[in-house]
Amino acid sequence: MSDFRGLLETFDNQYPERDYKIEIVAPEFTSVCPKTGQPDYGTITLTYTPRGKCIELKSYKFYLQSYRNEGIFYENVTNTIIDDLVAVVQPQWMKVEAAFSARGGITETVTVQHTSMM
Repeated sequence: MSDFRGLLETFDNQYPERDYKIEIVAPEFTSVCPKTGQPDYGTITLTYTPRGKCIELKSYKFYLQSYRNEGIFYENVTNTIIDDLVAVVQPQWMKVEAAFSARGGITETVTVQHTSMM
């Protein structure tokens, strides 16, 4: 669990009986490489089917900004984000795709999915 989970706020889903998807794209994600201390830039795409709660966008923006000075690997940040969001929103289904900008001529995209067992 990240220390940033408390930043996330939700609101009631007005259509809990309907299966629909929400996609949120954050093209200005920044964190820090824990090995080099260099900044990492990427686009975080969150797609989910809500159950009872939806993510409030301003709080999600502040949550993502919390990683700006955090030394964390791509794989770890992507898995931490989905863990935090699933804990707060408890969606039917969720996917987080983190597409990081080139560093040293190499790009990386990490995709993590969650499916509810309920």
